[in-house]
Amino acid sequence: MVTIMASIKHLECSRCNSTFSAERAQTLCAKCQGALYVRYDLRPLHGAATRDAVVSQDPATPWSGMWRYRAVLPAVEPVTLGEGWTPLLRSRRHPGIFLKEEGANPTGTFKARGLALAVTMARHYGLRKLAVPSAGNAAGALAAYAAAAGMEAHIFMPRDVPFANYVEAVAYGANITLVNGLISDCGRMVGERKDKEGWFDVSTLKEPFRVEGKKTMGYEIVEQLGWKYPDAVIYPAGGGVGLIGMWKAFAELEELDWVHPGKRPRMIAVQSSGCAPVVRAFENKSSATEPWQDAATFAAGLRVPKPYGDYIMLGILRESAGVAVAIPDDRILASLKDWARNEGIFLSPEGAAATAAYTDLVASGFLKPEDRVVVFNTGTGLKYTDVTAQAMNLRRPSGPV
Repeated sequence: MVTIMASIKHLECSRCNSTFSAERAQTLCAKCQGALYVRYDLRPLHGAATRDAVVSQDPATPWSGMWRYRAVLPAVEPVTLGEGWTPLLRSRRHPGIFLKEEGANPTGTFKARGLALAVTMARHYGLRKLAVPSAGNAAGALAAYAAAAGMEAHIFMPRDVPFANYVEAVAYGANITLVNGLISDCGRMVGERKDKEGWFDVSTLKEPFRVEGKKTMGYEIVEQLGWKYPDAVIYPAGGGVGLIGMWKAFAELEELDWVHPGKRPRMIAVQSSGCAPVVRAFENKSSATEPWQDAATFAAGLRVPKPYGDYIMLGILRESAGVAVAIPDDRILASLKDWARNEGIFLSPEGAAATAAYTDLVASGFLKPEDRVVVFNTGTGLKYTDVTAQAMNLRRPSGPV
């Protein structure tokens, strides 16, 4: 069987459009420090007939996951733990909601997609030591994939991350530094030490391949909806790589002629009221965010005071006629409990922020109840049992029952 693959043409700056070779590991644009996109020659894959031929389970493996889209990913041997191809679940009560259950990924969150690609390419380039600042879930994902690849993982995360994030990183054998601060402080520490230590920084948008892993979410939701766009996508956005990756996927799908003609979905970024730099910038019609002071929320993945890709996210929200929404923690908790008790799904706090946002957007008329809306649960609630229990004032019962 002849395998048809797209080839990487070059890397392109998201800000100034300068191009760079993909023959060696790259970080940011050397001219303006913008994030880099991977650009492919997609011409050999054009058309629905080719799509149906190449988008399939790999016969050599029982579960190809996100690698079913290997034709539009780098042509290298993957480091995989079975990430991707997660369920798209219909809500029992809201006919318009399709819940994308990213908690089904390895390490329990969508971070598995991006780190699978980043570690795959790091191994391809011959790198041995990787470092990342993390609000929690990227730490576990890097630790897992680095272990699978036989590489070193150096992880910096806030001391108060959900305990599961710390436990899994320890179990996978990562080198961990707990920081009295936020992810921004962790990022600064990685930046200060990486050259001396010989680490390659796989921070959000500071290398080009985490976006490639996350873009598979865009391919999946379109395929799972019959190669048609939904009307809207509601995404809990901390660093925002998932939202950025999906928008890149939609552009590729249109270039490939793999999606039924139609308007792209309205993109909706959801944050916590305790840390909402993108919401504030969107409402102020700014092109970039200002650092959020005293960030605090039990939705740990949304506690990102200044996302590196803010300018990209804000551009996507405006181009798609979308919006940015902030939800307070008490509403996030209420939606989490509501979906657990009435839908049988234990959302992450970030996912519960997205479901709460859906309710508000329908009530305001921004969305109609009949709109087909993909709502992302970016991780399983089981990874947040300590912070969720604290928010619910739960304690383990003691003594005889």
